[in-house]
Amino acid sequence: MYEKLNRFEQIVFDICSVILVVFYSYAAVIHPMATQYHRGVYIIITYLLVFLLYKSKSKIMRVVDYILILLSLASIGYWMFMFETINYRTGAETQTDMVFAIIGVLVGIELARRVVGKVFVFLGVIMLTYGVYGYLAPDLVSHAGAPFTELCISIFYKSDGVFGIMANVLATYVILFVLFGAFLEKCGAQKFFIDWPLAAVGHTTGGPAKVSVIASGLFGSISGSAIANTVSTGMFTIPMMKKAGFRPHVAGGIEPAASIGGMFMPPIMGAGGFIMAELTGVPYSKIMLVAIFPALMYFFSVFCMVHYEAKKYNIVGEKSEVSAREIFKKQWFYTIPLIVITIFMLYGFSPGYSAILGLVSCIVISYARKETRIGPKRFVLASREGTVNSLKIGATVGIIGIIIGVLTFSGLVLTFADIMIELAGGSLLLTIFLVALASLVLGMGVPVTAAYLITAVVAVPALTHLGVNELAAHMIVYWLSQDSNITPPVCIAAFAGATIAKANMWKTAFTSFKFAKFLYLGPILFGYVPGFSLDGSSTDIIKAFVIIFFGTWGYAWILSGIWINYIKAIFKKNPA
Repeated sequence: MYEKLNRFEQIVFDICSVILVVFYSYAAVIHPMATQYHRGVYIIITYLLVFLLYKSKSKIMRVVDYILILLSLASIGYWMFMFETINYRTGAETQTDMVFAIIGVLVGIELARRVVGKVFVFLGVIMLTYGVYGYLAPDLVSHAGAPFTELCISIFYKSDGVFGIMANVLATYVILFVLFGAFLEKCGAQKFFIDWPLAAVGHTTGGPAKVSVIASGLFGSISGSAIANTVSTGMFTIPMMKKAGFRPHVAGGIEPAASIGGMFMPPIMGAGGFIMAELTGVPYSKIMLVAIFPALMYFFSVFCMVHYEAKKYNIVGEKSEVSAREIFKKQWFYTIPLIVITIFMLYGFSPGYSAILGLVSCIVISYARKETRIGPKRFVLASREGTVNSLKIGATVGIIGIIIGVLTFSGLVLTFADIMIELAGGSLLLTIFLVALASLVLGMGVPVTAAYLITAVVAVPALTHLGVNELAAHMIVYWLSQDSNITPPVCIAAFAGATIAKANMWKTAFTSFKFAKFLYLGPILFGYVPGFSLDGSSTDIIKAFVIIFFGTWGYAWILSGIWINYIKAIFKKNPA
């Protein structure tokens, strides 16, 4: 899409991309917490670049695009520079405050429509209608309602609206880690993350598929998107799996099943971990510690199922010409950025500060090879790619603000937990099922990080009411928010895998669903096994880990169906 911009627009895009890197690098060091200026600058640049990148086709509508850019600058700029004044006169806003609030809310809906589609417009309109005419809703969810102008003021200026949690996390952490991922790729690390697993396990039973699982674990945490991970690593691993003997729909299904695991894998966990830290007040370092074992178990389950799938069809990979030890010996330094980030976050430094150190280390190690050196040109290129990757989630800020703002304004957040508990009849298992269903429906038209945030606001109180500790409740919602990537009917990551594999879309989707079964088992373990989220004594935690490890292996063995082959073999040897 960048290539479709004219030269002037490309220059503007690149300048804004570099500003994001420089401004937020400086901000992460000087101001670990986002102020109104950090949030405002991020949203202004996001809005500007979205209207440039997702431009209208006709010349007349291009004029409208530029008008919308000016309105975006005006409304967000007004919020930034009048921030303190508006806060002082809360409840007594002026006509000017009202006009800019309405503009900000409506522009946010149009922005989401261009990037994500009409589903978001539908959600936004429904929520605004509910906010205004809540008194007409059924008694269970009714509220007093409010004039449209008052609702817009609440959504645009209050801390739980447009500039609330989502904007704060995006401006403080997410943009920096998305940029870090782009720089890590440009410094040559992505090749190492594929070559090393290929040499290590590529020659074993189902080797190419195991490479897909390991590479997705290494790279997926950084990419921040299961779809991006599927496409980037899948372009290499899926053809390799097909060549080894995996059926096209199986090769296309394994990659997205492995790719969603990157969203659970520390040190970065996509964007959801940072939102979780913001919502719970728990340090991100603790969230990393809680997340590591479940994430490993997820990959272990996919790894085992891949192994048994390959064993059923006697699929063996080819031995690499270079040993894994030799590759690691020559290219181990590509792990430095991830090690730097992990160490600094565990020592209590802010995620943003750690991301900047990781980004700097990417630039330093890029000079190990002439072809990967990040000079001025590659710096701009990495900045541009990182910025493009951040736009899709950044474009949802306005709609997320509307949804959460209306839920808070109406008081539905407080009553939703009671509604969910009543529907589930007090059953934790049924409540988890309802959360899975809600996140699946939301995920059909909303990026998974946004689906997690929306679902968490209303579902976590219900889970905690049933005895689940708060962090485990968030993990339940976060894991289930990924289900729309690989669960039919709308499973974009699985469809991306099918496209690369040139396989049937639906067969690939259901195969991916089969290999990702631990995605649905994990939330149940979070709910019923406190040790799974490091809640309890050391003995309880160790017992939980040991039982879950062997249980995962057995679970994968049963689901693979390989035991049927053993039974058939026994009957062949001993016919009746």
